[in-house]
Amino acid sequence: MSDIKKAVLAYSGGLDTSVILKWLQDTYQCEVVTFTADIGQGEELEPARAKALKMGIKPENIFIDDMREEFVRDFVFPMFRANTVYEGEYLLGTSIARPLIAKRLIEIAAMTGAQAIAHGATGKGNDQVRFELGAYALNPNIKVIAPWREWDLLSREKLMAYAENAGIPIDMKHKQGGSPYSMDANLLHISFEGRHLEDPSAEAEESMWRWTVSPEKAPDAAEYLDIAFANGDIVALNGNPMTPAQVLRNLNTLGGKHGIGRLDLVENRYVGMKSRGCYETPGGTIMLKAHRAIESITLDREVAHLKDDLMPRYASMIYNGYWWSPERRALQTLIDHTQQSVNGWVRVKLYKGNVIVVGRDSKTDSLFDPTIATFEDDKGAYDQKDAAGFIKLNALRLRIAANLHKKK
Repeated sequence: MSDIKKAVLAYSGGLDTSVILKWLQDTYQCEVVTFTADIGQGEELEPARAKALKMGIKPENIFIDDMREEFVRDFVFPMFRANTVYEGEYLLGTSIARPLIAKRLIEIAAMTGAQAIAHGATGKGNDQVRFELGAYALNPNIKVIAPWREWDLLSREKLMAYAENAGIPIDMKHKQGGSPYSMDANLLHISFEGRHLEDPSAEAEESMWRWTVSPEKAPDAAEYLDIAFANGDIVALNGNPMTPAQVLRNLNTLGGKHGIGRLDLVENRYVGMKSRGCYETPGGTIMLKAHRAIESITLDREVAHLKDDLMPRYASMIYNGYWWSPERRALQTLIDHTQQSVNGWVRVKLYKGNVIVVGRDSKTDSLFDPTIATFEDDKGAYDQKDAAGFIKLNALRLRIAANLHKKK
């Protein structure tokens, strides 16, 4: 008999998590609490409530939470302050959502007196690591149930048979073979994996993409966008103040319209295998380009270079599930300190898959001094003769080495 009396399940209402719900009831004979997070996946979430009720979940044990503002404000924006990119390309749209879900699972477990949390991540993927490292960091005594590591329902046919025997409604799309891809969406991105994409040499069909038009079909006229920053975060678009979630929604719409933000990537998973995925991150692509542009005139050179040096470490922390770790929190403190001067505006041109920076300014924090940088007469603001001594000092070790080699 299990000592788990109650478990909180990360529940989407889809086939997999519906099977997990029933499996938890059958296998652990525990009371199940369902948690469904709205982080901008663009789907109607109320059907998840109806499905949970139909499967015997008490109304007070069904949590459907709108977490869109928290997601962007407390997770996406802090990540973009670091200009975070994993393996040179990936903007971590899936990775950054997991610590928020883990946090809420632990909060609900505390509220409802649950001894365990459960998730539907497979034993092959990264998400199991992200959910569980986050959960243990926030509650070291929590128990974690990962059905994919326990059960023998390791094929679509077995899942369908279990669902049918348990009386779980099966959508027509599943009966017809389901989606050709495994998809995950939130306000930052949508990802596609599996099936056709498991051949890394095969180009994704155009019909797969959901948020973006192809660059070939994007408008022939460029569109200009003014982006305002305060302390490293976007606060307004074209002069219109917006909340974090509103910012990302609008950037997604504009970027998608112009074919911006598509990515086809083979990445290195935490568990050791290589995995091919396709991603649409139109708003994040614009955000990253604009943020680097405003930093270019507001950050000290060495501070900017230090951030660039640390960014790959920061990206790996997020990708590998260490958002709640002491090292990520410490690094975030440093990054946020650098953003106190990142204020101003950036103008970008959106055109056929491209984000082109065409202007930037900061009235209060710009380090760009035109009287020094000018190619015209600077009236003595910069003494060019000073460069000779600087160069000779920096060349001293090179000259010593060269003279030594001549003697040999």
